[in-house]
Amino acid sequence: MTERRVVITGIGILSPIGNDLDTFWKNLVAGVNGIRTITNFDASGYDSRIAGEVRDFDPKTAFNNPKDVRRTDRYAQMAMGAAKMAVADSGLDLNADSTHRDRFGVIIGSGIGGLQSLSEQIAVLHAKGPGRVSPFLIPMMISNMASGLVSMELGLGGPNMAVVTACATANNSIGEAWRMIKYNEAEAFLAGGSEASVVPIGIGGFAAMKALSTRNDAPEKASRPFDRDRDGFVIGEGAGVVVLEELEHAKNRGAKIYAELIGYGLSADAYHMTSPQPEGTGAARAMKNALDIAGVNPEEVDYINAHGTSTGLGDVCETKAIKRVFGDHVNNGLLISSTKSMTGHLLGAAGSVELAATIFSMSHGVAHPTINLDNPDPECDLDYVPNTAREKKIRTALSNSFGFGGHNATLLVRTFEG
Repeated sequence: MTERRVVITGIGILSPIGNDLDTFWKNLVAGVNGIRTITNFDASGYDSRIAGEVRDFDPKTAFNNPKDVRRTDRYAQMAMGAAKMAVADSGLDLNADSTHRDRFGVIIGSGIGGLQSLSEQIAVLHAKGPGRVSPFLIPMMISNMASGLVSMELGLGGPNMAVVTACATANNSIGEAWRMIKYNEAEAFLAGGSEASVVPIGIGGFAAMKALSTRNDAPEKASRPFDRDRDGFVIGEGAGVVVLEELEHAKNRGAKIYAELIGYGLSADAYHMTSPQPEGTGAARAMKNALDIAGVNPEEVDYINAHGTSTGLGDVCETKAIKRVFGDHVNNGLLISSTKSMTGHLLGAAGSVELAATIFSMSHGVAHPTINLDNPDPECDLDYVPNTAREKKIRTALSNSFGFGGHNATLLVRTFEG
């Protein structure tokens, strides 16, 4: 079967640094930090009291029926908002005769799912008994519901599923949608991830692992990927969804094309539940697989949007992985940056938001900065575009996402050329 080309024609974002595309990009390139003291709940008794929260999002605007807000978790509400933004940005008319809804799929995953709803209903169970548990608990909690709800709301009858690979979720979702379009299982997809884990049990759980930064007195300085003084990641929330289309489908309707998705690589560390393989072999394999599938040489890559979480082990292992794949090219103009330095770690939504950051960097010819990189870790010695954005023509770029469980997923995009 002839493989088909897949392009990205729409983007939707809800993030700690902006709930629309223009605001997101302007803040990203300016190095604006979205991390603050937690406001979702009283976190005064927690070791980590900071997060990247989505502000000024009204979930009622995401649904045709505002009553649906009461039957959905925040992660699904944000997924719906981002999905509709992506459709609007793409210019797709879902009611047009040329849009075959049974060939339009949805893959929107979540690393954790409806954690807030689960937590609240466990409290109800213990306080008031099983008879008072909400009948909506299970559909509010399960991680596939965002994908299902988007298909229902928009009437999209194509392939529908949800990927759950922790912090690699969004990249895997987009990659699997790409694969289905390439092999003629669909014409278009809404794909990405959503996460809303800035809730007491989420913060408590990650803090118990000693994974989170405790720089509570300076939230804006807490997420510092590749910096010697980093002390853990900062949790974030948000959603990112992209519209993927088969090239001819997009051209026939005169769509604007952001970029072409040309490669997708995935691998397993097969090493540890939460720690990366020390030499970065699994991450390197995912990057190499993406390059090999696309037939792209390492020297052709201009930019990498790193996983870059601001953890001691993770940043070093990713640096080693990049060196393993790119060799001497790391010293010949390859730029790398971490979006998480500004947004915090959006977990299952990170990959899609960071792919958007990568695409905007390509289209504007500017690599966004890694902020708070004041004292580089000697073991992290690549060009991470510290603190100030840098102009650069970016034709081919990688975006990395790695997750607990040893999941590694890399997307490879290129400027669209006819």
